[in-house]
Amino acid sequence: MSSRPTFGTIKRVAAILIAITVVLAAGIVVGQAPVIFGVDDDPSASIAFEDQESDGVSVTIDEVTLSDGGFVVITGAGDESLAISTYLEDGTHENVTVESEENETDLVGQLTATVHQDTTGDETFTYYETEGEEDQPYLDDGYPVSDTASVTPDDEEAVSDSFVVESMTAPESATTNETIGVVAEVRNPTEFDQQQVVEFRLNGTVLERQILELDGGEDREISFEVDLSGTPPGTQSIGVYTDDDGEVGEIDLEFHTDPSVAVVDADTDGVTVDVATPEDGFVAIEDDDEVLGTSDELEAGEHENVSVAFDDDVSVDEDDELTAVVYEGEPDDVDSAEPLEHDGEPVEETFTIADVEAEDESDDEDDDDDTEDDSDDEDDSDDEDDGDDE
Repeated sequence: MSSRPTFGTIKRVAAILIAITVVLAAGIVVGQAPVIFGVDDDPSASIAFEDQESDGVSVTIDEVTLSDGGFVVITGAGDESLAISTYLEDGTHENVTVESEENETDLVGQLTATVHQDTTGDETFTYYETEGEEDQPYLDDGYPVSDTASVTPDDEEAVSDSFVVESMTAPESATTNETIGVVAEVRNPTEFDQQQVVEFRLNGTVLERQILELDGGEDREISFEVDLSGTPPGTQSIGVYTDDDGEVGEIDLEFHTDPSVAVVDADTDGVTVDVATPEDGFVAIEDDDEVLGTSDELEAGEHENVSVAFDDDVSVDEDDELTAVVYEGEPDDVDSAEPLEHDGEPVEETFTIADVEAEDESDDEDDDDDTEDDSDDEDDSDDEDDGDDE
């Protein structure tokens, strides 16, 4: 019997097996394409939480969309949660009912609904148990994805003795170093004379509070002078609140000066800079794009005498041309940080240690000359006084 058919059959089988292997491998590669080619979309979400009446036990989220699933958390004046939704799968959900914890009747007033991720993947909300390490909020431009609504009791017999904020007047925009005026009209809805606390909050933080005393049925305007120094730029939430009521608005804050960095001192151990930045970040000292050292993390604002120590394995000569660069991001993750730009250019300053030291010596000499001039003036004055005495 000839062996040729047997070999031919073996070749055909081998070719089929190779083809199957190639197809399977291609499927695996295609399935893993996002990972292989570095596609890593950030999780995203949106939420609509409209003003509504409630039985105090539950509220309704009009619409929430989650890219990776998660939860909706209801909070009141403080950070403590009042209600947490069941796990929501990725996608869009309408008319989501969120019930208060332990069925307590406290879901009234100014409430905020925030969309949280399920970072643990176990469909169990653990944000507070892990002190914010897990199940963090979805972010949009660095801020939690949330919406605020005024929730009133649907039971006409339910009467609150809280003062009511009828209106709030505030600027639509300001700079981050301004002091703004906010005026609110507050009413006592009861028949009794009362004294209550009225607060002004920015992004949920109390910046000013006043004690207001009103007769039964009386309404009165109350004014707040609010210093915005240290507030980050961008659209911020503002509001005037009483015990169970409030009025909420927004203000657009523009950074009050141009971003900048200026080297004020330098030696072979490190550099000292003054910096103004509208974003949280840090300052790095670089030599031909090589990072020689970074500052501590800086909040948005102006900072003087920020120290940047060179790394232990760095050796710097006084004539080396170095650059101080302002970054957005965290100094512990320089590779993910981005240089801060202003008018399309990075915020940076190039220098040498020798030039900085020479400038410092020149400033010292100028100070000495000024001191000598002042001393000469005093001597001349003394001579004139002696002549008068004679």
